[in-house]
Amino acid sequence: MPITHPALPPSARIDIPDAHSQLSTYLQNQLDSHPVTLTRSERLSGGAIQENWLLEAEVAGQPQRWVLRTDAASAVAASMTREQEFAVLDVAHQAGVNVPKPLWLCQDPQVIGRDFFIMQALAGTASGHRLTSAQDAPQGNPALCRQLGANLARLHQVRPPQQALAFLPAAAPDTVQASVDQYRQFLDALPGSHPVLEWGLRWCELNKPAPLPTCLLHRDYRTGNYMVEAGALTGVLDWEFAGWGDPREDLGWFTARCWRFGRPDLEAGGIGHLQDLLAGYRSVSALELDSQALRFWQVMAHLRWAVIALQQAERHVSGQQRSLELALTGRMVSELEQEILLLTRGGHA
Repeated sequence: MPITHPALPPSARIDIPDAHSQLSTYLQNQLDSHPVTLTRSERLSGGAIQENWLLEAEVAGQPQRWVLRTDAASAVAASMTREQEFAVLDVAHQAGVNVPKPLWLCQDPQVIGRDFFIMQALAGTASGHRLTSAQDAPQGNPALCRQLGANLARLHQVRPPQQALAFLPAAAPDTVQASVDQYRQFLDALPGSHPVLEWGLRWCELNKPAPLPTCLLHRDYRTGNYMVEAGALTGVLDWEFAGWGDPREDLGWFTARCWRFGRPDLEAGGIGHLQDLLAGYRSVSALELDSQALRFWQVMAHLRWAVIALQQAERHVSGQQRSLELALTGRMVSELEQEILLLTRGGHA
């Protein structure tokens, strides 16, 4: 799991609109003293754990657009630090993965009061509902599916050891069993009983595939976390949960029903058909994915999301962080449980 870190106190933070002068000076220093004027900043939607800000600027009279990524005020420490996420993004970019180009990491508290990094701004939308509702054809968008598959396979070509990623915990000898054990521990730490989730974990334990060689995973590779412009992929976002593991974990997460939004009939993220996603993946990697292994990782995906939903609801109920969004997230658990039962009803065990 990513290394935990505490959120900064509110007194240490400077709102981005109030920090244009400091940011302009910082950016000017990164750009060999070319004059920089920030003309606009806008907080982008999403990001309960991190904030993303669009920055528009003029550099020596030429327009520029960047995204600044930093910790949200309510950061709960379940993700990487910005320094670590910047390192992962840089490794992925160097491996040819389609991501926003990482530009600069700043750890000077005098600028905005907490660490941040700046990356290339991408064109397009990441809205899962907008992307899936745009797929009117029965086959969805085969070309985009193949792009997403090939892009994921390029990420999975990154193997340990990687000096730049030495902060990532080493993978367990059996990454498949380690995933089951991890979510059982999380579930045991929550109040109440959850028999469907216990059933799902036991099914996974009895039906687990043999582990594959460890590679770098995104661990949140899904519709809603990548940008699309004119039907084509422009880049994958939100790398704070990356780590070493079994490549089929990312494929199970991407194809899980809970991330298909308005097109549950399109197994590949509500965007297209599974064979198109796998065709793109196999254009880069020789991985063979049998249906039973994929079903295992889809069950694990729904278990993981259910545990996260319960954890978020508990943060609200316990008073740790009062939030309607967190409370409503907990209401998703019954749907996730239903899908776990549907996926496991034809199991071998």
